[in-house]
Amino acid sequence: MYIKEVISGREKRAWHKFQRDFYRDDPDFSAPFEKTIEAIFTPGKNEFLENGAATRFLLYDDGGRIIGRTAAFINAKKAYNFRQPTGGMGFFECVNDQKAADMLFDACKDWLARRGMEAMDGPINFGENDNYWGLLVEGFTASGWGMNYNPPYYKALFENYGFKFYFEQVSNMLDYRKSFPERFWKVADWVRSKPEYSCRHLELKHVEKYMRDMKEVYDDAWRYHENFVPLREETMRKELREAKGLIEEDLIWFAYCNDEPIAFLIMFPDASPIFRKFDGKLNLVNKLRFLWMKRRHKMNQTRITIMGVKPQYQRSGIESLLFWHLKKRMDLRPWYTGMQLSWVGDFNPKMRALHESVGATFHQRHYTYRMLFNGEQEAERSSIIAKDTREKYLNEEK
Repeated sequence: MYIKEVISGREKRAWHKFQRDFYRDDPDFSAPFEKTIEAIFTPGKNEFLENGAATRFLLYDDGGRIIGRTAAFINAKKAYNFRQPTGGMGFFECVNDQKAADMLFDACKDWLARRGMEAMDGPINFGENDNYWGLLVEGFTASGWGMNYNPPYYKALFENYGFKFYFEQVSNMLDYRKSFPERFWKVADWVRSKPEYSCRHLELKHVEKYMRDMKEVYDDAWRYHENFVPLREETMRKELREAKGLIEEDLIWFAYCNDEPIAFLIMFPDASPIFRKFDGKLNLVNKLRFLWMKRRHKMNQTRITIMGVKPQYQRSGIESLLFWHLKKRMDLRPWYTGMQLSWVGDFNPKMRALHESVGATFHQRHYTYRMLFNGEQEAERSSIIAKDTREKYLNEEK
């Protein structure tokens, strides 16, 4: 077996094709769009490359047949936020062979170590963590669009190499056909009675305003977590372009207190049942197929990709208010039968409690691992976003 760094256009195409061939007979796999993944490694298309670097590897058997692939990357703005400078690896696919997997992991480790890194997280994305993040370890069913999917044996490959559990991510499902707990709507009614609170859904004609509102809430809501980096408007514009065909304005909601943005909820239709048929290609024919199937309501679930509430407004029922408005719009779409709430890390107990309060049930579990290059050092768990972030905010204001 031997490793090659991906350089040529032919190697890049082979790197993408290997994943599609690897899952060819798996009906639960949805191949991501090749152009979307390629953009992650292309300067000018991924803003994280402005302050970082990335590479890819292919693994060949002795006969020259590709049997694995992976990628390694450094985000300089996040790498030094930890005790050990930490890079990342991801987009891992490999046959069930520990030696083969070790060669791929070694390639990532060596590349990162030469650039000053002392640890690596994986499998992760070289971008925001709402897509292609974590190893699927439980719930091996069809994943929502952008959620990592892999065979069960990958867990042993990672852990046998020395990766240690860093945090878990849980995705839950909400059945629209079942009623929400009554206490949830009582809270929503109580908040709705307060004139200072209001909600508005996205209007694309005013998209710049809503992007500013989202950034204001996000930067405030996540600032207490160790991985926090302020949200960039370039990132939002990029994701907006990629999701353009999926956006339904009244499925994306913002909450305000006296016109100050205080919370948001981003939800899209889950297009994986349609995109699964496209084999990673979004050409003109597939775009037309998508529009036709969308009109025929071939998407029957939605996915909440992210929610955020400013700390000073947490525990005030704002989440219930957002769901109240959202449900009114979903009642007009009877073809949607379920909502995926994805994903919530174990470092975010407040959001996990919200999932429980709406009656959501378990769907999938992903792990994010960390590998320390110096085996004598002790691995640490991801820090927890404390339940008392509201109190932290109030103490800061004193």
